[in-house]
Amino acid sequence: MTRSLSRRTVLTGAAALSTSPLWPRPARSADWRPTDTVRIIVPAAPGGSTDVIGRYLAQHLQQAWGISAVVENKSGGGGTIGTSFFVQQKPDGNTILVGNPGPNAVAFSIFRSLPYKADQLQPVTNAIRIPNIVSAHPSSGIKSIKELIAYLKANPDKLNYGTSGVGQSPHLTAVWFMQLTGVKMTHIPFRGAGPALTGALGGDVAILFDNLYPSLPQVEDGKLVALAVTTPERSFKAPNIPTMRESAPELANFDVSSWFGMFLQAGTPRPIVDAYNAEIKKMLAREDIKKNIAAMGAVTDYGTPEQYSAFIDAEIKKFAGIINKEGLKMDVN
Repeated sequence: MTRSLSRRTVLTGAAALSTSPLWPRPARSADWRPTDTVRIIVPAAPGGSTDVIGRYLAQHLQQAWGISAVVENKSGGGGTIGTSFFVQQKPDGNTILVGNPGPNAVAFSIFRSLPYKADQLQPVTNAIRIPNIVSAHPSSGIKSIKELIAYLKANPDKLNYGTSGVGQSPHLTAVWFMQLTGVKMTHIPFRGAGPALTGALGGDVAILFDNLYPSLPQVEDGKLVALAVTTPERSFKAPNIPTMRESAPELANFDVSSWFGMFLQAGTPRPIVDAYNAEIKKMLAREDIKKNIAAMGAVTDYGTPEQYSAFIDAEIKKFAGIINKEGLKMDVN
């Protein structure tokens, strides 16, 4: 099942340690095809970036393989409910998961009783990544990360900041920023990105840590002041906004993004992994898909299963360091 996506829908829709062996590559592995309807498990509600990528994949697989592909949204628990369901399915290639940092990197350190393990997931490839953005309410008078650090060092705990919720990528972006720079702010967690943005626009919080969208349009309208993006490189959608790395020496290695990629179950035969990897590569090279992804402020990020596995390993390690140092722990609910 697919549905059309307007630019407005896309823009407002917005955030595993692998023990898999390095198999020898079969000569004709990409010739594998599913024997049944492909179920694409999206561990998030409809309309967000995870869902958008899942629907692009469903559309592409239907055209490429001539089979039925359906998206199943199983939201809740920061993505852990849908992921838990997914790992219980047979590793036969008839179900594939669209993952993101929450259930596939952050969850392993932040949740006390996670019902799945990283080694139950086989990374296939990442698809896209999107920067996070740090912005300020104009009334704060802060116009750069350098100014923010200076103000906070002179005025500890005098500012608050908003995010979409505890343990989400924007929250951990803020926590890491404070750990590296030695500053403190009071966290105001909201129930989602929309309420957090509303709070920032209303001046309820001085600083907002968010995904690039929906904050960027507010920056362009002068309602928020952009301080930095969180990826190593500047965003092509906002080339005048500096990166965290170039804003302060303490942030020289800063790198946080919202990424969205695909997983199969551990134990899935290599020909199936290769077949999906090949089709996702083709999907990301399509001009219509590239145009839609660019409208999200995202960049494509294809890689081999081995490259994606290494990336996931690094993300798990990075977030574990941030979470453990902060002492963050949550229950799955």
